[in-house]
Amino acid sequence: VDKMAAYRGAETCFISAACNRSPFSLSWGRNSRNGLILYGSGNLVAVYQPKNGDKSGSVLETLSQHTAKVTCVRWIHKRSGEPADEFVVGSSDKTASLWREQDSKFQVVSVLRGHSEAVTIADGMYVCTSNKDRFWTVLVTTSADSTVKIWERKYGSDAVSCLQTVCCGNGFALDVALYSLPSTFIPVLAFGWDDDKIHLWVGEGERFQEVATLKGHEDWVRGVEFTADDGGDLLLASCGQDCFIRVWRITLQHGEEKVIEDEIRVKEKSFAVQHEDKSLSYAVVLEAVLTGHENWIYGVHWQPAIFKDGNRQQPLCLLSASMDKTMILWKPDQGSGIWLDQVRVGEVGGNTLGFLGCQFSPDGQSIIAHGFHGSLHLWHHVELTQEETWEPGVTVGGHFDGVEDIAWDPEGGHFLLSVSLDRTTRLFAPWRREGLQPCWYELGRPQIHGYSINCLAMITRYQFVSGGDEKVLRVFDAPKNFLQNLENVAVVDVFTDMVEREVSNVPEGASVPALGLSNKALYEGEVSVTQDADRKIPSSFSEQYPQMYYQPVELYTPPTEEHLLQNTLWPETQKLYGHGYEMFCVACNKQGTLVASACKASKSEHAAILLWDTVSWKQVGRLLAHSLTVTQLQFSHSGHLLLSVSRDRTWALFRQRQLELDDEELFRKIAYTDKKTSIHSRIIWGCSWSHDDSYFATASRDKKVIVWGWRPDHSPPEGCLGECSVKSTILDVGEAATAVDFAPVPAGSGGYCLAIGKESGAVMLYCWNPAVGREDWTLRMTIDRSNLGHCLAVRRLAWRPPMGNSEEEKRNDYVQLASCGDDFTLRIFNISVDILT
Repeated sequence: VDKMAAYRGAETCFISAACNRSPFSLSWGRNSRNGLILYGSGNLVAVYQPKNGDKSGSVLETLSQHTAKVTCVRWIHKRSGEPADEFVVGSSDKTASLWREQDSKFQVVSVLRGHSEAVTIADGMYVCTSNKDRFWTVLVTTSADSTVKIWERKYGSDAVSCLQTVCCGNGFALDVALYSLPSTFIPVLAFGWDDDKIHLWVGEGERFQEVATLKGHEDWVRGVEFTADDGGDLLLASCGQDCFIRVWRITLQHGEEKVIEDEIRVKEKSFAVQHEDKSLSYAVVLEAVLTGHENWIYGVHWQPAIFKDGNRQQPLCLLSASMDKTMILWKPDQGSGIWLDQVRVGEVGGNTLGFLGCQFSPDGQSIIAHGFHGSLHLWHHVELTQEETWEPGVTVGGHFDGVEDIAWDPEGGHFLLSVSLDRTTRLFAPWRREGLQPCWYELGRPQIHGYSINCLAMITRYQFVSGGDEKVLRVFDAPKNFLQNLENVAVVDVFTDMVEREVSNVPEGASVPALGLSNKALYEGEVSVTQDADRKIPSSFSEQYPQMYYQPVELYTPPTEEHLLQNTLWPETQKLYGHGYEMFCVACNKQGTLVASACKASKSEHAAILLWDTVSWKQVGRLLAHSLTVTQLQFSHSGHLLLSVSRDRTWALFRQRQLELDDEELFRKIAYTDKKTSIHSRIIWGCSWSHDDSYFATASRDKKVIVWGWRPDHSPPEGCLGECSVKSTILDVGEAATAVDFAPVPAGSGGYCLAIGKESGAVMLYCWNPAVGREDWTLRMTIDRSNLGHCLAVRRLAWRPPMGNSEEEKRNDYVQLASCGDDFTLRIFNISVDILT
């Protein structure tokens, strides 16, 4: 069983990552670990193991090399059917990279530099020579600079050199396929071009030359792929934006063929190649045109060959994926040889846009597609008694833009919520099954919005508040359906909560009206849509354009993407108006009685912190302390203190008043910093309270992290700092600190453990001991892009709250830290207790 990536006492528990929005960003390879899927996720390549021993699939690790979005990932397959161990990656940073897998570790073999714009496709092939054991590698990259570069790597060397550069004028190659010509070792390239033609290139000596162009498509040729059939001919499948798939056959011609005068034949193209002192002639014929898709076709793939006792068998089966939200499996009819669509799988409803690419599993028993919004869709072949069917499978997923904020379930951390610039709020929880290790998946998508969402706070286990690029805060309550599914999948005891919810009138689920932004509650009885079967003509406008219908589904496995889109929304129960600009941060006290929020601000009157009562949802306070945007708010664990940090480089501390006087403010400012006392010289990004409320930390863009605390008893308050003072030496973390969080457990000998997130994506674990003088900071560990970490700025860190009961498996050996960042990923690390203590 493949282990999650581990590094010095920390291991990855979970990585959520979406697939990039480019047609070739996913590849499923026949490698030694029974087939790994690699897909681009932001600047990273995610390594996804779909089935893993008795574990369900998960992302094992992410590979960081490129500084811009990954556009293309492809395994380099071996013809002999041996496991593949190398792959190529293309990126928008104008480079491509060649990787090798050795002993379950991935290393960059070579970086291909030379293009002046983004690399759009990278592919490779091993080319045999007359000496069977020696082979060289040909690599092809195409770029938005309208060039194609062909690279070579000699046998036994890792150096890659550019063989030739082909200028495409003002056109682009949209896909490339490589193979060797029948009964030779000569490499042949097929390019799908934006001039609606397919260009065939053949390698002669050191150069590649164009030998034929195949016309037929009426729009851009989006995908091409070669395979060899059992008779030795080459088959080339191509698909395009004209919604057609074409299958071409390339055959070696033996001698002169007699041509009967009036015989009707398919027009053929022929070309000649020099091979070992003799000239070989090849003919290209259009074999079939496949029609069945109703929108652009982005990907077409042959089922991988089957190897038995050294013999290669090529099943004639073709998979295509289209923007019409379907994937089709095509096979030729046994009797007539006409290609027919055998199986059609895909999405129904939803506001998704369709599929950007597809892949076969190495054994041909599973297919996967990736969608416009970064989601993966997996189907497995199931043979029932008479008929064969394809069943949807459980797959991974995540946000397809920067993840801005995360929050744990406050009662024991049974699940984790995250919000993102991709306009969704997602809920992740472990899938627990008897005898198997728990594995984290997305269990719900409580909010699908029209604006980027910037901040979030849990009020109780079943209620949260979020703020996006709009002036209102929205409050959401969990529906009944969510509780049932949380119990079924994550095995959380929700019995008492269910009883409470049966008494009060809690909705079953939620849906979004056709032109609305708010999730409307749906109650039992409203859910089923009455349909009059006989009436074909819709009686009203609303029937003609039905809303996204919600169907309550009882889940026992994590839900698929279309289910997440339609059936896992939480009803919105409140909107809180009061801010003048876009929401930036929100916090709730541990007691769940008070919410504090702040918005973007460039003047002090807009930088006010508003307080809301969670029972009446009335505004109960307005705290003025800052002149620019408040970047984070944090209540102390007791709930009596509220800490705020701001872009104006200062922090402020408020204490709750005893409610005797009605006209007084609920909270009053007791300490703050100004220019002289602040120490920080740049925006303060984060703040956190220690588990016993004795200290708080601030982290800033000026690379400093500082711990503050209370002055010794009886000493008079000093200036604006009041009862507070600096307690630690100034910690310089080497680059901008963007997030900080105190661990919920004490470190050894009276110390505290802090996690600090940085702009490069590194997470550093420090122990701070107030008892020690100058040497109070000790670095325990750094998690960065070279081992388990993020590759872009960390936005928020959150330790999992300690469990009330300690029956959870292994939870005593480690604590869990969740992190999210600008690289689109959300991660949970298991950090060994030995590191902290």
